[in-house]
Amino acid sequence: MELSLLNIGEVEQDLWLLLFLSIRAGAAMLSAPLFGSASMPVQLRAFLGVALAFFIQAWVPLPQVPDMLSIAGFLAILQEVIIGTALGFVLQISFAVPIIAAEQISGTMGLAIATAVDPNTGTQSGVLGQYFNMMLIFVFLSLGAHLLWFELVIESYRIFPPGDAIFSAQSASDIAGFGGLAFATAAAMALPVILVLLLVQIATGVLSRSAPALNLFALGLPAGVLAGLLALIAALPVLIEQFADLSELALMQTASVLRP
Repeated sequence: MELSLLNIGEVEQDLWLLLFLSIRAGAAMLSAPLFGSASMPVQLRAFLGVALAFFIQAWVPLPQVPDMLSIAGFLAILQEVIIGTALGFVLQISFAVPIIAAEQISGTMGLAIATAVDPNTGTQSGVLGQYFNMMLIFVFLSLGAHLLWFELVIESYRIFPPGDAIFSAQSASDIAGFGGLAFATAAAMALPVILVLLLVQIATGVLSRSAPALNLFALGLPAGVLAGLLALIAALPVLIEQFADLSELALMQTASVLRP
């Protein structure tokens, strides 16, 4: 009888530990762009967080965690949410880069009105932005970067032990700095296409001045769209390399967040 009660107590303690470990993993899943999208059911995201926590419990040596119903446990849970959200938010910033670049290109091409409902967010977004986002997802998955991100999430439990972790201010500052770098990267992605469109607009402006009878809107808009499409096709290999570099940069930034 005592042995049975002891086994029940150990099982209950393991379940509480599993629940505690799933908080960081679940927060990372919810804030990441691929796993936290609106198209993925909440039940599946919760299951992935618990499944990842199950393997972490088996692989990573863990210290004694505080009681979840105590004040120390509440603070530890808050810290777990912050760490997990930071790990996913870095990926969220990197996946916003192609959307920013696409918005700049669309505005110059005259395709800013071409919008559609984004199934990942449920909001209106540009068609070109969705195309760039899908390209980044394919490149990210083909490089196996999602597996490396999972490895970083697991490694975070070794660097920041649950219940005994302090998320440094330097890590938060690095995330803010990565946000500024994201805008510069988006401008670098959009620059070749925007340069071609600028030359087209200059040419149409010269034509309109030399031949005032020409309709500038009837000539400039089709020319801008056609030149933009041709520039996108020509710049496609460069864009794929930039997406690969962006995926690597996102993983490096996630690793830098884990600095103790």
